[in-house]
Amino acid sequence: MSSLIFDSKIYGSAWADDDFRAIFDEPAMVTDWLEILSVLAETQAHFDLIPKDAALAIAETCRATVVDGDFLDEVGVGFKDSGHSTQGLILAIFRRCPEGAGEWFYYGTTVQDLTDTWMSRAILKSHVLIQQSLDKILAILLPMANQYKNTTMAGRTHGQQGLPITFGFKVANWAGEMARHSERLSEIRPRLMYGQLSGGVGSMASQGSRGFEIQKMFFDTLNLLPAPVSWTSSRDVVAEWSQLLVLICGTADRIGHEIYNLQRSEIGEVREGFIEGTVGSITMPHKRNPEISEHLGTLSRIVRHNAALICEGLVHEHERDGRSWKAEWNAVPQATMAAGKTMSLLAGLVQNLEVDPNRMLANLEITKGFVLSEPLMLALAAKVGRKTAHEIIYEMSLKAQEAGMSFKEAVLSNCDITTHLPNLEMEGFFNYAQHTDYCAAMVERFLNEKGGK
Repeated sequence: MSSLIFDSKIYGSAWADDDFRAIFDEPAMVTDWLEILSVLAETQAHFDLIPKDAALAIAETCRATVVDGDFLDEVGVGFKDSGHSTQGLILAIFRRCPEGAGEWFYYGTTVQDLTDTWMSRAILKSHVLIQQSLDKILAILLPMANQYKNTTMAGRTHGQQGLPITFGFKVANWAGEMARHSERLSEIRPRLMYGQLSGGVGSMASQGSRGFEIQKMFFDTLNLLPAPVSWTSSRDVVAEWSQLLVLICGTADRIGHEIYNLQRSEIGEVREGFIEGTVGSITMPHKRNPEISEHLGTLSRIVRHNAALICEGLVHEHERDGRSWKAEWNAVPQATMAAGKTMSLLAGLVQNLEVDPNRMLANLEITKGFVLSEPLMLALAAKVGRKTAHEIIYEMSLKAQEAGMSFKEAVLSNCDITTHLPNLEMEGFFNYAQHTDYCAAMVERFLNEKGGK
C-alpha cells in the first residue's frame, strides 16, 4: 500500500510510466545498489585492496539476492534499529555471505558513494527515455508544421485577436523549443556521466595507494566516468538535470495550455483526439474535456517544485550535508518520473490532435475584419505618415464598431483612406491569408534547417 500518487494502484498510471518506474522503484534501486557494490568488491580485489575470494563471494551473494518484500523489510528493520541509511543493507548481505566474506562487504565506501553512483545511472537511463520521447514528438510536430503552414488563423496577444498567422507557424514555434531541448539533452550528457567513489570527506582515503586506478576500473565497468575532483558537496549537475526537466516540461505545459484554450467551446479550433469510452464528466455527459492538456500542467508543476527543492541542495555545508543531498532521494525520482510521463502524454496529444481550419477562419470573422488594422495602417502610413495613419484608422475603427459596421465597409466608405488607397478590394487586401506575411516562409526555413520537410 502506498501513500504516494506515483505508486497508486488506481492513479499511478497517470503520474509515471512503467519504464521510469522500473528505474526508480525501490526493488530496482536496491538491485542496482547490489550490482554497484558487487563491481566495487571485484574492482578492489583486482587491486588487492580486499581478498579475491571474499570479493567473489560478495559478488555472488549480491547478484543472487532476490530483492523482494521480505528482503526490503529486513533492510528496513536494520535501518530503523541503527538510524544509518545503509546499515540495514550491510547487515542483510553480511548474513548471506559465506563466513568471513561479509567482513569485506561495503569496504571503504560511504552512503553517498553508493547513492550518488546509483543516481547517476538512474538519470542516464532516464535521459535516454526522455530523448526518445522528444525525438518522437519532433517527428510529429515537424510534418504537422509543414501540413498547416498555410492554414490561416488568428494570432492572439493579451488573449485578444491581433493579426492573422498560420497554425503551422504556431506548431513550428513549439517544435523550435523542443529542438533546442534536444540540443540541451545532448550537451548535458557528458556531465551526467560522473559516478562517486570518494569516501568520507571526498579525499578517497579509504581506497589505498591505487585509488585513481580503482576509480577508473570501477566506473568503466559501470559505464560511468570518474569526476576530476569529488562532487560530494557539489550538487550543480543534479540541479542542472532538474532545471533541464523544468525547461522541457515548461514547453510541454505551454503546448498543453495552448491546446486547452483553443479547445474551449467558444474557440474550438483544435481538440484532443477522442478515445471511445473515455468520460469527460459524470454529471455533464456531453463534455469532451482536454484532460491530457490539463494534466500536462499538473505534472509540470510537480517537476518545477521538485526542481526548486533540488536547487536548495546547491547550498551545501562543508564536505557532506545530509540536509541538502538526501532531499534529492525524494525529489529527483519524482521530478524525473513526472517529466517522463509529461513527454509520453504530449507525444500522444500532438499525434492525435484534431485541427479545424474552418473554425479558425470563422473565428477570424468575429472581429469583422478589424484584425487587418495594422497592415492597413502600414499601407496608409506610406502615403501620409505613421502617426496620421494611426489616427485615421483609430477614429474609423471606434465609429465603425459602435455602428456595427465591418472593417471592409468602414474602410471603403472612408475617403481619408480610399483617396490614398483606391484599389484595396481589387488587390485582395481583405483576404486574411494575404496577411500571414512570413509565417509560411519561416516554417519552411525552420524545416529546412531541421531536415523535417
